[in-house]
Amino acid sequence: MKKTAFNQLHKDAGGKMVEFAGYEMPVEFNGIKEEHLTVRNAVGVFDVSHMGEFWVKGPNAAKLVQKLTTNDISKLRMGQAQYTCFPNGKGGIVDDFLVYYYEPNKYMLVVNAANIEKDWNWVVSQNDVGAELENASDEISQLAIQGPKATEVLQKLTKVDLADVPFYTFVTDKFAGVDDVIISATGYTGSGGFELYFHNKDAEQIYKAIFEAGEEFGIKPIGLGARDTLRLEMGFCLYGNDIDDTTSPIAAGLGWITKFNDDNEFIDKELLQVQKLEGVSSKLRGFEMIDRGIPRHGYELADSEGQVIGHVTSGTQSPMLNKGIGMGYVAKEYSAFGTEIFVKVRNKLLKAKVVKVPFVSLQ
Repeated sequence: MKKTAFNQLHKDAGGKMVEFAGYEMPVEFNGIKEEHLTVRNAVGVFDVSHMGEFWVKGPNAAKLVQKLTTNDISKLRMGQAQYTCFPNGKGGIVDDFLVYYYEPNKYMLVVNAANIEKDWNWVVSQNDVGAELENASDEISQLAIQGPKATEVLQKLTKVDLADVPFYTFVTDKFAGVDDVIISATGYTGSGGFELYFHNKDAEQIYKAIFEAGEEFGIKPIGLGARDTLRLEMGFCLYGNDIDDTTSPIAAGLGWITKFNDDNEFIDKELLQVQKLEGVSSKLRGFEMIDRGIPRHGYELADSEGQVIGHVTSGTQSPMLNKGIGMGYVAKEYSAFGTEIFVKVRNKLLKAKVVKVPFVSLQ
């Protein structure tokens, strides 16, 4: 198993370590619910160094990135990031990821940990324009500092005015005495905050500085368990659960990152355009439990007669709502918001209803 630069720090903090995407990672420290509420109410720190980072450079960098991704990178200004996905040439999704427009002719792609090798091979195989590619995944550490107190904590450690770094933008500057740290206002929790990218050699210095700066705010390390419940409350997709090589971005509700303007030519454009116009047979929807019960990945979804109409892709007990919530693909005739559906749990039909995501409003 691979280890991130923070591995021993996690163990010292009492992290319960598990294998995830080939890495030894902390699933929890003090309990998933407590960690979840720490991020919602104060500030928590996630080690996300297992994520992958690819550089795409050279005069044809933009051409390659535009071809590979459904979103339109021509709309990016330097210092902006964009959520997007790789279509796989068959209507499915290789991965969902972030594009950073770093400088002229230079982009960073941040991909999911479980897909680093697959994504790298895909990017290399599609590079028919001679772009310069670098897989920097093993050299870069990444921390996500999330929660309403994150900005106050991090502001102590940089001269950058973090209030001037809006959502989905980033700067590269000095942080905690370390040069060339990427400070990015992205996140996977819905509670605000930043993600930091830096060299492995600087990991311990940055980590300790953040925890010292955040002590007065009750800062805590957060594991993968709470990362999952936090993203699910926001209705964010998880690759391997809610989207994969067989799911279309249109069916997955990712039409908003699939741009069909004339000058945006990308893999599967025509196929996905037909789906957008003609519709799809099933749609990814959020649902809340009405009956008591927790939906889990793989459970069947049914109508009132017990006929299968879909399946659960993600599910949990929401710490904020104190009820079961989930996402799943349902036949389109059951996809309207407010529709009553049922989750099959050990041969019982538990009532639920289709709702809009996010499940929780944090305003």
